[in-house]
Amino acid sequence: MLKAQWCKYRLDFRFLAKTSRESMLYKDTYFIRLYDESSPEVYGVGECGLFKGLSADDVDGYEDIISSVCRNPEGELPPMSSIIMGFETAARDLANGGRHVVYASDWLDGQRGIEINGLIWMGDKRLMLKRVKEKIDAGFKVLKLKIGGIDFDEELDILANIRREYTPSDLTIRLDANGSFSVDNALERLTRLSRYAIHSIEQPIKAGFISDMARICRLSPIDIALDEELIGVMPDDGKLDLLDEIRPRYIILKPTLCGGFSEADRWIAVAEKLGIGWWATSALESNIGLNAIAQWLAAKDNDLPQGLGTGALYHNNILSPIEQRGYELYYNHDIIWQMPRLQWRQ
Repeated sequence: MLKAQWCKYRLDFRFLAKTSRESMLYKDTYFIRLYDESSPEVYGVGECGLFKGLSADDVDGYEDIISSVCRNPEGELPPMSSIIMGFETAARDLANGGRHVVYASDWLDGQRGIEINGLIWMGDKRLMLKRVKEKIDAGFKVLKLKIGGIDFDEELDILANIRREYTPSDLTIRLDANGSFSVDNALERLTRLSRYAIHSIEQPIKAGFISDMARICRLSPIDIALDEELIGVMPDDGKLDLLDEIRPRYIILKPTLCGGFSEADRWIAVAEKLGIGWWATSALESNIGLNAIAQWLAAKDNDLPQGLGTGALYHNNILSPIEQRGYELYYNHDIIWQMPRLQWRQ
């Protein structure tokens, strides 16, 4: 008989992580352990990466819901992205012998890397330019800057500083506005940003303004990527209706927030049917979740630089074989997984 347990784990940031929505010093996450009672020494581990303030799963009684699912792990999962993600990962890991193997690929075999963008967190102008230089010195060819948290003219000045030193052939710039523009000022701001050869911008306005986002996608001089618009579990016809109406150039898939791996696969199928590009992004998971997303992604045919983390955000991340080498992530089999002592409960 299948058994499941869960535990809460607090991840401590190495710095004040700031977006246009909030500033964070820590992030709570939840791990799932799945095993057969006949051989409890073999278990799969997954992560339910609840993202407070952003995830559709951010509801009262979240821990009670996880506990209820763990009491009946072979029952139907609730339509909650983070829980689906955690149980999908744990089930796949268990099926592969409890070795943190979720999807097979040459990346998991250590034969190649996954190209990623360097993420520049918000801060004042001096700090953001310092972070830009550090990423470029580390070898990154694609940077993603979070904007919308400081004065817009200062953000333009940051981009001007970058472009004075690095041409578009040297460096690709992606932006993430986290919905910080208004419907009224979005196109004016996008026009001003376009002077700096921007590859794409995620979610310029808040999710839910479908007709406004469709108009912005038609008129914007910068390619638009949907992000927060995809959060939650959505029926397939809803996916098609949304993308067909908005027609973004790209969608950004966060499996933890958009329904887990099975739902992310459905988003990809709809996007490709409409000629819409995509890449994947982690959502502040620990290395348990990051490993699962990287393995899922490595099994796909997608050559775009991805938005995966490096595992270095937290003081107390789970020690794993995930290793950054320049602008790529590798799986290094010389590094052994080390799970901390956790208080599992049902």
